[in-house]
Amino acid sequence: QVRLVESGGGFVQVGGSLRLSCAASGCLFRFNAMGWYRQTPGKQRELDAGISSGGRTNYADAVKGRFTISRDNAKNTVYLQMNSLKPEDTAVYYCKDPSTWGQGTQVTVSS
Repeated sequence: QVRLVESGGGFVQVGGSLRLSCAASGCLFRFNAMGWYRQTPGKQRELDAGISSGGRTNYADAVKGRFTISRDNAKNTVYLQMNSLKPEDTAVYYCKDPSTWGQGTQVTVSS
């Protein structure tokens, strides 16, 4: 059974940084594309960043230049480094592999 566990969320001031982690188990992690999504109340989850099994990355326009997705296949973990955070980045952040969502981690950016 695939399990994804996010961590690293919290409170941060405008302009600050956070690094989210997502540890995967029960899957062949190194073969999977992974993604980080955000969700705010009343909205659907939106993709912020994705990374292929080969390390190719893609980003939503809103986070380009501020967020960086990376992966460590030896640790079965995908990361999202978030810099220059804005209040509109406040959301629950989820990681996802091809079939499974994590439980989410809250990020709150205060002005």
